[in-house]
Amino acid sequence: MSTLKRSEVKQENTWKLEDLFENQQAWDQSYNELKKAYSDASKYEGKLNNAGNLKAVFELEDELSLQIERLYVYAHLHHDEDTTNPTYQALVEKAKKLSVEISEALSFITPEILSLPENELDAFIQNPELADYKFTLEEIKREKAHILTKTEEALLAQVGNLSQAPQSIFGMINNADLKFPKIKDENGKEVELTHGSYIQFLESPHREVRERAFKAVYATYAKQKNTIAATLSANVNKNMFYSKVRKYPSVLEMSLYGDNISKEVYTNLIDTIHESLPLMHRYMKLRKKLLGVDELHMYDLFAPLVEEYKWDITYEEAKGMIEEGLKPLGENYLKVLRDGFNKRWIDVYENEGKRTGAYSWGAYGTHPYVLLNHKNNLNSMFTLAHEMGHALHSYFSDENLKYRDAQYTIFLAEVASTTNEALLMDYLLKKSTDPKQKMYLLTYYADQFRTTIFRQTMFAEFEKLIHERAESGESLTPQALSSIYYDLNVKYYGSDMVVDQDIEMEWARIPHFYTSFYVYKYATGFSAATSFSKQILEEGTPAVDRYLGFLKSGGSDFSINILKKAGVDMSSPEPIREAMSVFEELLDQMEQLSK
Repeated sequence: MSTLKRSEVKQENTWKLEDLFENQQAWDQSYNELKKAYSDASKYEGKLNNAGNLKAVFELEDELSLQIERLYVYAHLHHDEDTTNPTYQALVEKAKKLSVEISEALSFITPEILSLPENELDAFIQNPELADYKFTLEEIKREKAHILTKTEEALLAQVGNLSQAPQSIFGMINNADLKFPKIKDENGKEVELTHGSYIQFLESPHREVRERAFKAVYATYAKQKNTIAATLSANVNKNMFYSKVRKYPSVLEMSLYGDNISKEVYTNLIDTIHESLPLMHRYMKLRKKLLGVDELHMYDLFAPLVEEYKWDITYEEAKGMIEEGLKPLGENYLKVLRDGFNKRWIDVYENEGKRTGAYSWGAYGTHPYVLLNHKNNLNSMFTLAHEMGHALHSYFSDENLKYRDAQYTIFLAEVASTTNEALLMDYLLKKSTDPKQKMYLLTYYADQFRTTIFRQTMFAEFEKLIHERAESGESLTPQALSSIYYDLNVKYYGSDMVVDQDIEMEWARIPHFYTSFYVYKYATGFSAATSFSKQILEEGTPAVDRYLGFLKSGGSDFSINILKKAGVDMSSPEPIREAMSVFEELLDQMEQLSK
């Protein structure tokens, strides 16, 4: 079936962008008004020494930010419907340019507040006239300890371009210069091995194809190991430079500071996963049995455990199953979910030129939007549940909070989306009567635990170890990096896994290591979501109320406090242990079915 042109897509399967702007004319009018309005900011420059001016400038900042957000989102959503359409390409550029101009016009606010004496800043924080901006002012005060003099900050800004070098160089090596050899497929035909096709080869039911792809990829990285080790080491040195200059005790603490996350949250994740490694080892033993192999190798991790199970799920069926699966969240939640389904929040199917993948996005003051490229399969149904989790998180935050407090952090971003997935999975497993279907679902879910909690925690531990080594004055040679990485794989996968020597080079292909201490958020987000879903299913209403409270909290407090109030304390091992108990139940069911 050929892909439809945008003009051929049925209206009910497209999103209704008129809810943002009625038409292009309304967008143009708003754009022109905003272009005039932002110059008002300059009249407050140098005058942020009284509560009246401070309040006025914050209100102006909110108004300008909100307007540009709406313009930008509208242009971008239209652009993503058909990326070949020049009208919306131009509109995105126009909005982007105006956004930069507005940022520049407002850029004096934070430095000026930071330059205030401590006692004046404290007085503003306590001032009832500024109650709506108390959290903003507290955040600025927290930053103050790590801000340098004006001259030093100007110097650091100039270093900014240099600091991008390790990531840019890695990107060039990884995406442009590395060439993988061709490999033979199951029919003995020479085929292209690329970043994109690698995972498909690892998912092949033919073991020799998996092994060939695995060995070819790591042999290619091994040839570049000195260059890539130097690049990763340069990134670690850059991090150490910034943490020293900005007076942080370590790179890890500097990286967590923005979200106000304590070091304990990070170390607690690693420690609690260590105590749960026997579960991962048990899963590997089961994987070995289900694959029917004498030895389980690293290239068997993505091999299908169930003969290809065909499950066609139409978009209408997917919506129905999601609604059933999310019933535990109560009528309030379901009403908004149905609005999303019925009032055209969602752009459903692929069309020519449409952006790939899926996301949820929007602007404060109108409902969120969801982009999909729906196929009739299980993965697409979970994608819809996931993106609607994001959308409803944004909806409830926006409904209950002022603009500034409604934006939630990345630390919280994946919680609501993954809670939806966990509840849907629980419903599907309870409803399933076909052993093959059940095993298909259990495998799908168990692999999410493996890849999102265990694997990301192993990455997080690797980052911690290499930074500690560099901070104690040791150098990060290719041999040191490979040896640390290999030992972690042995530890995480256990004695039923033959940890092939080739895997020692995997550190060289992970782009996330250039955005240091970020990946742990995948594991904490998944753990928090699994903990929420378990509480909702076991406790009912009290847990649902706490969870809805979480959705309505946006970014009105520090992330860790928002979760704690809702009953998930990420500074304790409890949520991770709850997630692990769910993983253990999956393994029990898989072992039962495989008898």
